[in-house]
Amino acid sequence: MKFFRLLLLLGLLPAFVLAETPISLSESQQEFRSELATRVQTSEKEGAAAFAETDGWLFLAGEFRLLSLGRFWGDEAPKVSRSRKPDLADPIPAIVDFQKQLKARGIDLLVVPVPPKAAIYPEKVSKGFDAGAADPAPVLRRFYEELRAAGIDVLDLSPLFIQNRHDKRAGVFCKTDSHWSGLGCVLAAQAIAEKIRAKLTSAAPGKDYVAQWKETEIKGDLVGLLSPDAQRPGPEKIPVRRISDKAGGGIEPDASSPVVLMGDSHTLVFHDFLTERAGLVDQLAQELGFAPDLIGTRGSGATPIRISLYRRSLKDPGYLAKKKIVVWCFAAREFTEASEGWAKVPVAK
Repeated sequence: MKFFRLLLLLGLLPAFVLAETPISLSESQQEFRSELATRVQTSEKEGAAAFAETDGWLFLAGEFRLLSLGRFWGDEAPKVSRSRKPDLADPIPAIVDFQKQLKARGIDLLVVPVPPKAAIYPEKVSKGFDAGAADPAPVLRRFYEELRAAGIDVLDLSPLFIQNRHDKRAGVFCKTDSHWSGLGCVLAAQAIAEKIRAKLTSAAPGKDYVAQWKETEIKGDLVGLLSPDAQRPGPEKIPVRRISDKAGGGIEPDASSPVVLMGDSHTLVFHDFLTERAGLVDQLAQELGFAPDLIGTRGSGATPIRISLYRRSLKDPGYLAKKKIVVWCFAAREFTEASEGWAKVPVAK
């Protein structure tokens, strides 16, 4: 296995060899998948889209489903995907096509899937499962290896989140909401900023921003998705890092920035809703010294958000000429749960 990973890192492992290599699971990993599959079946019978688990933690059924599946790409994709069109079930062709289109324009793509909450806090779902001893999402990890073998730069936040999941300030996910916490957002921004700095060979002098941690109260979106007879927790208090400019104003996305952040509601949470000035675009401005542009949606971060980028380029034909890096951030569950599927979409005319 170590030799296999070395070949992968060196880019010496042919894609067809990787695709044919079986995904072996330990007994604990198999039990975890089986437990999640059982819960998904229960949710479908009860008409619930979320579960209440240990210590008041709530989880999205769609993420349980992703983690309960085996290989969900290639020939297996149409069998397990929620896509309404079987021919759009496999995420890999669309992601690779998107990357190639951007590369042809001199733009780097960084794909940042947000880990499923249950892959970071599996012990809240399956008592005794230790995320430090066994990978809760081995199939997802293999999928990222497949993407990397195809030339896609994937930032897997799972190791960072697992390392910091018991931080004294807060968890890396909200307990009652489907999104990362204020801390998780900051950690993600720091990791993304490190990748951006490595890609940007030149950048304008950075600006100084003011960062301040504050506590805010939220009403988690998972509460309303519980089964009708489930007990509903009240509001949740979480710390967030609010970012302001020197004049005390908020961060405005910059359409002329060399970096564009695009994706699902993880790009908008704490910036447009739940609270303000503490979202991913705000944290990236703090870490980079400049604000990226932002194209976010409350809907799917798979196909619709790439259509939004295309529409932006139609509205401003010179838009992409200003860009050096596209950061594509969305919930990992989209790989199997996106009902629109994974269509190939042009980035510009």
